[in-house]
Amino acid sequence: MNTGTIQELGAQIDEAFLLIGAAVFLIELARALFKGSLKGRNIAEMFVSASTQIPFLAVEIFIMTGAYGIYYIISDTWVSWTMPLNGWTVALAILVADFFYYWEHRMAHMVRLFWTQHAVHHSSREFNVITSIRFGPLESAWSFFAFIPMVLLGFHPALVLFGLAAVLAYQTWIHTETIGKLGPIEWIFNTPSHHRVHHGADEKYLDKNYGGILIIWDRMFGSFQAEEEKPYYGLKRDFNSQNPLYVWFSELPQLWRDLQAAKSWREVFMRLFARPDWQPK
Repeated sequence: MNTGTIQELGAQIDEAFLLIGAAVFLIELARALFKGSLKGRNIAEMFVSASTQIPFLAVEIFIMTGAYGIYYIISDTWVSWTMPLNGWTVALAILVADFFYYWEHRMAHMVRLFWTQHAVHHSSREFNVITSIRFGPLESAWSFFAFIPMVLLGFHPALVLFGLAAVLAYQTWIHTETIGKLGPIEWIFNTPSHHRVHHGADEKYLDKNYGGILIIWDRMFGSFQAEEEKPYYGLKRDFNSQNPLYVWFSELPQLWRDLQAAKSWREVFMRLFARPDWQPK
């Protein structure tokens, strides 16, 4: 097995989940049309979710493509050995990437600077497959740093990128209200039910179910919450815009105002790296 094979396998996984997501989306549209619930606002919400791909892909193409090359520099310079490329290490890469994704995702909720990007994903009052591609412009920047430890552990950079891609591809199909609870699968895997909780702005649902593929990390680290009543989706604060620019940069204006009003360097630091709801005493 070589890096080309791994890249091809990653593309196949991505395509498979894209097809699954497309099928779920068609079912969502059919249900909405049958119920007469597909209105202008719903369509506008889907378009603005899709629009976030414009700045996100621009950053991916012109900045992150080169940045990922740093993984190879780190591997060649500071890592004395790398794991072989075979079926076992491919499977292990997915498992370890899922573990690191859990903590990357959790930190994106706990650190305000990271939240300014991840909040874009949570800002929709709708919950459907299109929400799965709603990203902040610089969301992949924090992800890049969060997965450097995998390189330092001896994973070939191609395995790191493959594992991350697999974790992200999996999550396409779990952004839906069409699929209910899935029985025993709910104990191990992240499912639409678990991810609906994650997008809920209800107090009991806030900051829960960070898992990518597996929900066992949430069960292990105390962040699990089962779906009970239907979640109220979106941000906890009142935000319900379908203006693309407002959505792309929804958290930055208030952060800028808070930094300008900061009375010390410590407050500047806390405004950037404390929890999003942190306030000075």
